[in-house]
Amino acid sequence: MFTKVPFPLLTGSIATLAQAEEGMWLPSQTGAIAAELTAAGLKLDPARLGDLTTPPLTAIASLGGCSAAFLSPQGLVATNHHCVYGSIQYNSKPGQDYLTDGFLAKTLAEELPAAPGSRVYVIEDLRDVTPQMMKGAEALSGLARHERLEANRKALIAACEKQPSRRCDVRPYFGGHTYFLQQQLEIQDVRLVYAPAGGVGNFGGETDNWMWPRHTGDFGFYRAYVAPDGSSAPYAPENIPFRPKAHLKIADQGVAEGDFVMVAGFPGVTFRHRTAAEAAFAFQRLTPLEQRLLNDYSDRIQSAVAGNADAAIKYASILKGADNYKKKYIGELAGADAMGLVARKEADEAAFRAWIAADPARQARYGAAVAELDRLIEVQNAYELAEARRALLNRAQLYSAARIAYRWAQERAKPDAQREPGYQDRDRAFIEQRLTAIERRYDPAVDRAIFEHALAEYRKLPPAERHRSFDATLPSVVEALYAETQLGDTKARLAWLDQPVAAFEASNDPWIRLAVATYAEDRDREAAAKARAGDIQRARATYMAGRLAYADAQGRTLYPDANGSLRFTYGHVKGKARDGLIWTPFTTAEGLAAKHRGTGEFDAPDRMLELIRAKDYGRYAAPALRTLPVDFLSTVDITNGNSGSSTLNAKGEFVGLAFDGTLEGVVSDWMFNPEVNRTIHVDSRFMLWTMDKVDGAARLLDEIGLAR
Repeated sequence: MFTKVPFPLLTGSIATLAQAEEGMWLPSQTGAIAAELTAAGLKLDPARLGDLTTPPLTAIASLGGCSAAFLSPQGLVATNHHCVYGSIQYNSKPGQDYLTDGFLAKTLAEELPAAPGSRVYVIEDLRDVTPQMMKGAEALSGLARHERLEANRKALIAACEKQPSRRCDVRPYFGGHTYFLQQQLEIQDVRLVYAPAGGVGNFGGETDNWMWPRHTGDFGFYRAYVAPDGSSAPYAPENIPFRPKAHLKIADQGVAEGDFVMVAGFPGVTFRHRTAAEAAFAFQRLTPLEQRLLNDYSDRIQSAVAGNADAAIKYASILKGADNYKKKYIGELAGADAMGLVARKEADEAAFRAWIAADPARQARYGAAVAELDRLIEVQNAYELAEARRALLNRAQLYSAARIAYRWAQERAKPDAQREPGYQDRDRAFIEQRLTAIERRYDPAVDRAIFEHALAEYRKLPPAERHRSFDATLPSVVEALYAETQLGDTKARLAWLDQPVAAFEASNDPWIRLAVATYAEDRDREAAAKARAGDIQRARATYMAGRLAYADAQGRTLYPDANGSLRFTYGHVKGKARDGLIWTPFTTAEGLAAKHRGTGEFDAPDRMLELIRAKDYGRYAAPALRTLPVDFLSTVDITNGNSGSSTLNAKGEFVGLAFDGTLEGVVSDWMFNPEVNRTIHVDSRFMLWTMDKVDGAARLLDEIGLAR
């Protein structure tokens, strides 16, 4: 049952006055910004955006990493091509290359099971559970505080998930100052319906990634299925399409320059409320390291799969993800430098701390927590720097699988409520699917090349930061890890999930032996991290209470950092002027054809090029442009996780999908700059034209109410 959930009025800002386009707003914050929404051009009653029982937000869904929305009463889900890319890859093989050729199911029966672990989550509830979360934790610190918070969180989740087919989570807002429980209907049977050819959905590839002008048709379709009785169930041939409570209407007209637009989805993580010290560490030390490590990872994969078509398909999704993030890091570093982000954060921090120091009552309430947070952050930064290299070892997929299986065995010996998150009974299906997916994303020669490079980086750590047990147990010849293991076989790999701890300890499999040897040391490091997390939560929650009070004194409205929960953001279709260069807000079909090279990343389908040369755009041409729009820019505020988010017009109708930002604007994860920030959307008119004229997806057009 859907519930309209009130959200307490949250005010304040951590830096400059919030711009109209800034903010990843919780649905129930609409009361605080209703006047701004109306002034910006919203034609709906703003209260509708705070009501999870009515469209448009009740039609929004999550894919557990990407966002999506229902476009039909039959459970048809629209999202980005790169969000369904893993399922395209999983269903591809030499001679059946959907990555290149695209995929279109002509009937329901032809729709393919998505990659293992795929889900559609339908938002149902979002409610404040701060009192329940903090019960018994207020006077605690360190590990005891962390464990009490975790116990409270698991109890809330368990109570929520007594309802069948629900997936629930409790997330912190404002550094743990507030907690909300998010309840979603979990749909397990997800099927690939349609994805255009790679020369459409990934046109421009890595060259155009994070760039403008862009000509990428980054869209694809899943369908959610349920059991014949309407309950959520794993894949079965007899399952039927899910009937959502609402779906989005396709706008009769597309957007034009200056139009109001909204994006609704599940943005992942932003860091706008982090301290200046955390920002300095991120941009001066951690991000440069992570960017280089991703560069090396990508290069190693490309070198290892060269000339091997089967391996290239297996690693296509992994490579795409690595390339996306390595380029994002480049943009973050450049953007932070260009805007003087660290200096601006330091100035803002100084003003906040001066405000605290100016009043004895504020100093008594917040001063100690601010000082304690500074101390803890210094320790945490050192841990994260070392962890960036230690984590590279998990790129060996069989080592990662062995560690997961052994941890599962250890946790399975405990009562379910006492197990670690991720290893409870509710998580078994995800673990099985994760271990199954390896079979189509693993090649031993490629994995070995990746692991050997990871080892070289790991060995740059000082001995005190390394895994002593790992170093002692690792075979002197890496080849033995791959030659003597049985974990490369899916059946054998999954069988370990039902084995007791003793079976692992008696095993001669080299990856299992490594997992067993490193277990105790891993738990010691984990316990120290948990103790630190408990103290950080205590200090940061008070720090953020001070931030809220500081901003409230200035009459500002504060939105929480993104944390994977449902948000909406709004702005306008707008280009940008740069020094010596003007970005128009739309790209066109003619621009796509001009970029076409017939090879590599710029290889559009022949049928599409024929239609463009003939200017056969039919009803999909934009009157103001006198041609077919492909992508457009807006000022809406998004981040990772917003991929696949539906773009809505002022009436809440579907006009496209958000899929990217621009390279100089990705630093907005840390600080929003309205002069720089732009979001890239695929225009619904290009989507519909491709479906109609290029790929002949008449069945789907009829289904979404656009009969030809």
